[in-house]
Amino acid sequence: MSKVKQALEELAERFGLKIIYGFGSRGREALEFVNGDRLRLDPTPSDLDVGVKPAGTVTVSEKVDLALRLEELFGVPRVDLIVLPEVSTFLALEIVSGELLFAEDPHYEAEYQLYTMRKAAELAPYREMKKRMVLGLE
Repeated sequence: MSKVKQALEELAERFGLKIIYGFGSRGREALEFVNGDRLRLDPTPSDLDVGVKPAGTVTVSEKVDLALRLEELFGVPRVDLIVLPEVSTFLALEIVSGELLFAEDPHYEAEYQLYTMRKAAELAPYREMKKRMVLGLE
């Protein structure tokens, strides 16, 4: 196991995280770093987008502490930390479609991913209807 993967697992345990995803433009790069396939992330001003599924609630101070620790671990100037239960279904879909960096229980992660995808599929017609109304197409 890579040192980064071990450190990520320790962070997950400390903050009560069941799942951690890397997503957005640097998601794949983060996964390669966690798996030990790269020594560091490329130096760039782009932030790293990280989505987490906690076991319970996460306080504001815990979010700040976690984001700072993730910045240190990944060696990036900024981590955009997203707590999955706090965001819209469509942002959650984008996150779970990213790269899986940690899962306490792979079966639970698969079920959570499927739940998010189903929820987004159920809401998609309403999203389209809202879009059409806003654009005056109805």
